[in-house]
Amino acid sequence: MAIKIYRPTSAGRRNMTGATFQEITRREPERSLLAPITKKAGRNNQGVVTTRHRGGGHKRRYRIIDFRRDNHGIRGRIESVEYDPNRSAFIALVIYDNGERRYILAPEGLKVKDTVVSGPDADIRVGNALPIRNIPLGTVIHNIELYPGRGGQLVRSAGLSAQLLAKEGTMAQVRLPSGEVRYIDMNCMATVGSVSNPDHANINLGKAGRKRWLGIRPSTRGIAMDPGAHPHGGGEGRSPVGMKAPKTPWGKPALGKKTRRNKRTSKFIVRRGGKA
Repeated sequence: MAIKIYRPTSAGRRNMTGATFQEITRREPERSLLAPITKKAGRNNQGVVTTRHRGGGHKRRYRIIDFRRDNHGIRGRIESVEYDPNRSAFIALVIYDNGERRYILAPEGLKVKDTVVSGPDADIRVGNALPIRNIPLGTVIHNIELYPGRGGQLVRSAGLSAQLLAKEGTMAQVRLPSGEVRYIDMNCMATVGSVSNPDHANINLGKAGRKRWLGIRPSTRGIAMDPGAHPHGGGEGRSPVGMKAPKTPWGKPALGKKTRRNKRTSKFIVRRGGKA
């Protein structure tokens, strides 16, 4: 995907960049694969804000994505590549030989009229989904299951890919985009190739309003608050944080502190990644 640079006709346009969407072949989504989205604005089922700085944004409809890829042995043809407002990657509409239509995550390099197949007997080609057991070592993969049959949960964002490193007994070692190496059951499905739209990370939104369209509200720096509102607040003029480690508004460690505590799955992590 190419990136277009806007002319600086205003302060908000200066340095703004956007996607050309040259891979997109269809503007209207498949109506049978749409579902409504009710906005939560960062609140839980009791109405309490659990994620700050969320709210507003453009109205969206959810595209039902086939993360399971369980239409085994049936050949599918790519009918269109489409934009999905709910994710950073593009999606592809697949029409199978049995007449069924499904959306899948579009891998990088997949084009209209290409064919995809899922199942243990599928070829090692971009867009095909297979059990990890049947994928050769060194292959670049995405949309990886954590539990067989649950559907892909790992490596689904734009431009990401993982690599299959080793196979030991019933488990395989996979290097994730964060650098983490993790054991995954070899019966789990994964899709060959990397996720589409790799230039997503290079886009400069350019103005605050464009962030609001995405449903993200402004955030105030803790250092700009008073000491009663934030541990970083107070002091004369511009003062440093003044503590051993940065804190959240509630005094918990922030900004890079590793907080993972999951003894149940820690045994599956071979090497921690830089973003873990």
